[in-house]
Amino acid sequence: MTAGFILNELLSIANPEKATFLQRFFKTGPGQYAEGDVFLGIVVPLVRNVAKANRQTPLAELEQLIESEYHEARLCALLILAEQFKKATPDERKTLFAFYLDHTTRINNWDLVDVTCPHVVGTYLIDKDRSILYRLAESRNLWEQRIAVVSTIVFIRRGEFRDTLAFVELLKGHPHDLMHKALGWMLREIGKKDRHTLTEWLEAHATELPRTTLRYAIEHYPEPQRLYFLKKKREC
Repeated sequence: MTAGFILNELLSIANPEKATFLQRFFKTGPGQYAEGDVFLGIVVPLVRNVAKANRQTPLAELEQLIESEYHEARLCALLILAEQFKKATPDERKTLFAFYLDHTTRINNWDLVDVTCPHVVGTYLIDKDRSILYRLAESRNLWEQRIAVVSTIVFIRRGEFRDTLAFVELLKGHPHDLMHKALGWMLREIGKKDRHTLTEWLEAHATELPRTTLRYAIEHYPEPQRLYFLKKKREC
């Protein structure tokens, strides 16, 4: 269970044709949000299989893996971290949480964030001070900001919406579409848990939201309500 062994496992199932597609899909070209990222062309379920088979990998080895140029190697390291978190003691969880936040510069694409931060960051902070999320939200790093927002899905599922709505207020003017989508996704999750709360909030704030955020937020509303909020946005 070394970084080298895991990387060799990933290289053995690499798919160059799929890698070419993923390079385009994840915007790795010059000036794009994932400029320079390198893909092996491995679908997430296969990376998960490798992660589960190597879940006992020590942090020193995961650190090497998360520094890899290969996207799937970084994903595998983060998935192993999430696997370890499930059965960790409180002290071990603290260490894993710190490790995750110490490596946010390598958690540098939306899929790396979305499939891992709820299981480590969000879960760890359920019963703790959440000020670290506000520091991440105010970062100049898009991925740290997305970690802050997406981690709150854990709170939403527990009926806690305050942090999510605070981040929507803070980041609604963000220039990047990936943040607009993340905010809309979390608002939609609030609606799944408590449609009334989301509707009341949208009545007061829909006109302030980026159009993408609003469209994501109301995706599961009946058509008349969707049209109502979209018209409200157009007329503002």
